[in-house]
Amino acid sequence: MCPVSLQSICNLMLTLDFPDLLDRYGLGERQFQQVFLKFADGFDCDLREIDLTAAVIDKAYLPYSNLSQAKLCGVVIKAGNLGDAKLLSADLTQARLNTVNLSRADLRYSCLIGADLRGCNLSRADLQGANLQGADLTGADLTGANLSQAKLKQACFNGATLFRAAAVNLNTAECDRTTILPNGHYYSDSN
Repeated sequence: MCPVSLQSICNLMLTLDFPDLLDRYGLGERQFQQVFLKFADGFDCDLREIDLTAAVIDKAYLPYSNLSQAKLCGVVIKAGNLGDAKLLSADLTQARLNTVNLSRADLRYSCLIGADLRGCNLSRADLQGANLQGADLTGADLTGANLSQAKLKQACFNGATLFRAAAVNLNTAECDRTTILPNGHYYSDSN
């Protein structure tokens, strides 16, 4: 069986311009599953409860946008800035967000099970009550993030920075000697 590239999948998807998506959303449409967006340029957009399941976004510039209760299962964002975005109770199961800026984002009670968050900037993000089970946070910056009540079972924090992160319980998470703990020390097997 031949591997299928992300580009060949994008070629088969419905391509939608972001202004068109905003117009349709404004008219009450919420279902935009499996669409391809070349560039989502929407500073401070209100996209609550949008369904972008399995969508691919080439570039996303959505700082300060409201994506609360959005369905973003399996969404792929190749490059993006969602700094200060509101993603309260959003479903980001299996989302591929590696290297996306989510600094100061409100991700409280969001589902990030199995999400690819490698290299993400999650500094000062609010992840209170978020489900990060099985998420890959390799090399992510979680400096000053709030992880109180977050579910971290089998989440990978190898090479991640958790300096000054609040309420972090790494007992069931995966860490290595390159993981920086909330106290500024590197993780060791004796922790």
